[in-house]
Amino acid sequence: MTATVLVVDDDPVQRRLLDAMVRRLGYEVVLAEDGDQALARLGEDTRRIDCMVLDLTMPGRDGLAVLAALRERGIDTPVIVQTANGSIETVVTAMRAGAIDFVVKPVGAERLQVSLKNALTLGALEHEIRYMKRRSAGQLGFRDLASKSPDMGRVVRLAERAAKSTIPVLIEGESGVGKEVLARAIQGSSDRRGKPFVTVNCGAIPPNLVESILFGHEKGAFTGATERHIGKFVEANGGTLFLDEVGELPLDAQVKLLRAIQESEVDPVGGRKSVRVDIRVISATNKSLLDQVKRGEFREDLYYRLNVFPITLPPLRQRREDIADLARGFLARFAAEEGKKLRGIDAEALSLLGDYDWPGNVRQLENTMFRAVVLADGDELTVAEFPQIAAQMTGFEVRIPAAPAPLGGEERNEAPPRIIQVPVRDPNALDLLAGTDMRTLEELEREIIRFALTHYRGHMSEISRKLGIGRSTLYRKLKDYGLFEGEPPSNGVDAA
Repeated sequence: MTATVLVVDDDPVQRRLLDAMVRRLGYEVVLAEDGDQALARLGEDTRRIDCMVLDLTMPGRDGLAVLAALRERGIDTPVIVQTANGSIETVVTAMRAGAIDFVVKPVGAERLQVSLKNALTLGALEHEIRYMKRRSAGQLGFRDLASKSPDMGRVVRLAERAAKSTIPVLIEGESGVGKEVLARAIQGSSDRRGKPFVTVNCGAIPPNLVESILFGHEKGAFTGATERHIGKFVEANGGTLFLDEVGELPLDAQVKLLRAIQESEVDPVGGRKSVRVDIRVISATNKSLLDQVKRGEFREDLYYRLNVFPITLPPLRQRREDIADLARGFLARFAAEEGKKLRGIDAEALSLLGDYDWPGNVRQLENTMFRAVVLADGDELTVAEFPQIAAQMTGFEVRIPAAPAPLGGEERNEAPPRIIQVPVRDPNALDLLAGTDMRTLEELEREIIRFALTHYRGHMSEISRKLGIGRSTLYRKLKDYGLFEGEPPSNGVDAA
């Protein structure tokens, strides 16, 4: 759920210190002891690295050599370099090599936190810019679908195989999961890359216009046909035709669609001869086409023609690992569009977004982030910017403060009250007295930790950071106080 930072340093002491510091800031950490190991970590498909903290002076492949290798391989992970030598010449050299920030050893926690947030924000913005450019050019690829979810990894591997041929693909999934994005990535990774990608929303076409929109019509073919229209099939010639919500097509249009796909030719309304087309068909549906076939709502022969290579996209609630990266990407894009300087999303807000089920999937998350950016007053999104989501989650209460009373009987021009987010607190969370005597420090600490577990919904990184103790110390205390079952995981250095 949290961002993953790759720490590269040949000094084991420095690695341990940075590991503990970055974890206390709420990030996951991957360690590498030299440049070759760092490049190997970046090449692993099992996890996505969001940012790198790179030591410049290392034996073998040093930091500058690593930056050169990243540029050669087209890896765009944001890099923060660090070294004991903070000269201007060193800084300029590192920046020219591709680093986005520079810190001098030993770096402080506050300086590193600001640098990491800036790097993640800049990395997300650059990713969104590249994504939009490739999409508009018809060159979207599977690298643009980078995901930490194993389910999405299987989807991408299937789609990569489909992209190598012209086999018809049927993409199934709930509304808003990104079926069109996957279809564009399939085309962008095939030999039709850069060719037309034509989208048809089958559910939005009036039944009496389906044939005209898909196959075109000649001038004067019917009332209102004042000029010739080539149709979507001809428009997509040489490229890809994406039939979104194909299950919404009326039965009579399904017959003509089947013939057009089988014969690779279309008959325009009012035309005298057929028109040959060379297209690849990718279909999508948020319903079960097989169930529609059983109910007689979808032609069985067309179903088998479209369902040659089915791919099912998982809903967002089944790939929560991607929520944080998607949210940061949307934040970067909308902040740039709205002209707002936002450094990121705080840990509690990310936790809230990660726990929500997102019935509208990625589309709902995108719209939620847009609204949050518009609402934002500070330089970081907090839970207060997501009142509609928080209102549906257990443990939170949305309250709107009352407007201040007028002074001296005169109305004042006050700004509208801002919606704030208040965690629901246990009224018995902390009681200093046991009868007439003070409770022991051990009893109070146990109550505080138990309350933190509920308040932060079991997110250990956030709990340890808010309490100001290391994660290993936190796990030890949980076990000592009977709040943790089994052996705590080993997480390296105790930063307490």
